[in-house]
Amino acid sequence: MSDIKFSKDETDRIVQKIKAYFNDELSQEIGGFDAEFLIDFFSKEIGPHFYNQALSDALTLFSEKADELSYLVQELEKPTP
Repeated sequence: MSDIKFSKDETDRIVQKIKAYFNDELSQEIGGFDAEFLIDFFSKEIGPHFYNQALSDALTLFSEKADELSYLVQELEKPTP
């Protein structure tokens, strides 16, 4: 897995959400610089867990759809004399 990189616009939006969360839920102010450090920390330390879960979910969905497709193809078979 490569490092998670956000565009400047995405980073700005995430920073605003972190700042709002700290203010609303923790009654603390956090600066943009500190919020960016939190983003880096979470993306490196927790991001792989979300990434791996997403891969597992995608694999499960793919497997289910492949099984469905297999049944649909079998339904198309013509009886042989």
